[in-house]
Amino acid sequence: MSENLPPCPTCSSEYTYEMDAVMVCPECGHEWSPAEAGEAAGGSGERVVKDAVGNVLSDGDTVTVVKALKVKGSPSGIKAGTKVRNIRLVDGVDGHDIDCKVDGFGAMQLKSSVVKKA
Repeated sequence: MSENLPPCPTCSSEYTYEMDAVMVCPECGHEWSPAEAGEAAGGSGERVVKDAVGNVLSDGDTVTVVKALKVKGSPSGIKAGTKVRNIRLVDGVDGHDIDCKVDGFGAMQLKSSVVKKA
């Protein structure tokens, strides 16, 4: 076993291990190929954020919420199909990588896994 294993690209955990042809993080469960990580690091260095169906998102895009979301303090929450305009990609907390304003709810952060590019 190699002592120089790369940290997890998702949560930066140092406790990664090799399993067959992939690297695994025991803390967040993320799996990745070391070859893909090398290509991503050698590329433009820019983080790529994809929506629930695999479309690449960028700042200023309009997205649609694909599933109902509970919002703390609101009895109804955000309904599926709600359009969110002019998103901004950020390095958020706990996987929330979209900063936006939702009509009727105000400013909040969303996960890219619950939206689809419109």
